[in-house]
Formats: sequence, C-alpha cells, structure tokens
Amino acid sequence: MNVRAFMTHHYKHFNAATVVEAAQAYEDVLAKGGRMMVTLAGAMSTAELGRSLAEMIRQNKVHAITCTGANLEEDVFFLMAASHYERIPDWRNLTLEQEQALCDKGMNRVTDTCIPEEEAFRKLEHAILEMWQTAERDGTRKFPHQFLYELLLSGTLKAGYEGDPKNSWLLAAAEKNLPIFVPGWEDSTSANIFAAHCINGDLKSPTLVKGGIEYMIELANWYRKTAVHGPGIGFFQIGGGIAGDFPICVVPMIHQDLGEEAPLWAYFCQISDSTTSYGSYSGAIPSEKITWGKLGINTPKFVIESDATIVAPLIFAYLLDW
Repeated sequence: MNVRAFMTHHYKHFNAATVVEAAQAYEDVLAKGGRMMVTLAGAMSTAELGRSLAEMIRQNKVHAITCTGANLEEDVFFLMAASHYERIPDWRNLTLEQEQALCDKGMNRVTDTCIPEEEAFRKLEHAILEMWQTAERDGTRKFPHQFLYELLLSGTLKAGYEGDPKNSWLLAAAEKNLPIFVPGWEDSTSANIFAAHCINGDLKSPTLVKGGIEYMIELANWYRKTAVHGPGIGFFQIGGGIAGDFPICVVPMIHQDLGEEAPLWAYFCQISDSTTSYGSYSGAIPSEKITWGKLGINTPKFVIESDATIVAPLIFAYLLDW
C-alpha cells in the first residue's frame, strides 16, 4: 500500500479526513487546468521539505512559490553543508549553558537542527558577494531569488554539494525558472550579510537587490496573466506570517486598488499548528477572508490544524502517487 492508498483507506474522519479532502481538491484544480501557488513560512527548508517539494515542482504540480528569505537561503545552506549540520535529539530540554555552547561553536539552532555558521553562512557569502558586486558594476538590479538561481545554475557550488541535489526545491525551481516571490527578504541571514557589506563599503547601493513593492508588482503581473487558466490559481499555505499574508492580498489589490477584474483564488488550504481565530491576519479562518475579497463563497477551503512538517509531505506524496 503506497502513501496515497494508505491515506485514502485510513484517513476517514476529523483532521485526517480534511488532509485527504484538501489533497483531492488540490488535484482537482490541476486536473481542470488551474495553477497552484505554494507558500512557505517557518523553517520548512531546514525541515527538508525539498524531499517532496522538489519533485512537485519537477512534475508541474507547483507553479509559483512565495516564501520567506530564510526558506530561500536555507535550502541552499543544506545543499552546501549537509554533513556539517548537527541534530539535537533532546532539543526541548537544552539548558541555557548548552545553548551558549552551541553559539560558541557557531551552530545556529532551528528547533532540533543546528546550521553551521562557517560551512553554510560564510560559504554562501563568499559565493554570492561576487555576484552582487558584478551586478552593481553592471548596473543590474535583481530579486533575491534571481541571484540564487544564477548561483545554482552557474555550477559554481556543484562540486561542493553535500546534500542530494534532487532534494533541493530551489534547484528544481531554478531549472524551471519558477516564479518566486520573497516578501520581507530583509529578515534573513543573506540580507543581514548584504546590509553589512553595504555598511563596510564592499557594496555601494542598498537598492541593488529588489524589494517587496517590486515583488508585489511582479506578483500582480503574474497573477493577471496566469489566473486565466482553467479554474484559476489555488493557494496552498504552509504556516502563516508574511509568506501567506503577502501573496493572498494580490487579489483584493487588483480589484480595489487597480480597479480591474480578476478571478478570486480558486482554492485555499492552510496547514498550521496555530489555532485559527477571527481578526488574525494570517490565522483568520477562511470564511473571514471572503470579507477581504480574497476567497469566494464557493472556493474550496481547508484548514488543517497540525504540524506542517508532517502534513505537507503527506499531501505532496498523495499528489505524486508515492
């Protein structure tokens, strides 16, 4: 029995049934010729979601991604430095002294996983700084993901890969030139490094890397062009925060601020272990999103209250028929 058959057989009720129903509705959007936006909050790249997401991208089951700057870079960090990562099995019970010891070793903890400072952060810094400086000399401005696409596709890092390239969702996206939108990139390690090089004079222009407003313009252009396919574009949200808040607002912006017609999101599913509530910007229940002009009465809507590191790979495995 594969994962899909297991879920269909066993997930009959409550939260489990919603997982299957959400997967089936996702599949229905694609079957009718629609497209799907996936949003990544939290630390899904460090949780190695690429093991399933990369294949979803390769099989054209994901058509755009909105993610935090951390998810963008952490996929590359793992690809470059997997053997230097350290897992902390008893991560809930670390003492303050143990936390300090990890800091002293240059091991930056994300829940149960420590990202190595030198082998990940600094290795990427050395590679990408040259790209930033070249772009500045050429007078070329790019989005954060475009610099990383260029870096991955150049092959500069390939000889030093420690993670399996087939599990890198960003590499799969680069090979497809998948549209990516990264609101709030400034809140990431790479952006901190970029800011430091602007401060010390290695880079002259803080506007070299395109920002959030330009991403919204790019997103609006992509949405208007893409939503004409089949039932439109679905919205598969992993976690909350800016990764979900930013892109879902493009529809009311097109309607209310541009005064143009555009289809509403054709599907909505959010996986989060945070309890939904009225008035929460990223955690509002789907029906409240109707009042904001994001979803319609008949939009398929699903909320899965669970750990996304468990549920998202299950849904992707279902869709991939693993």
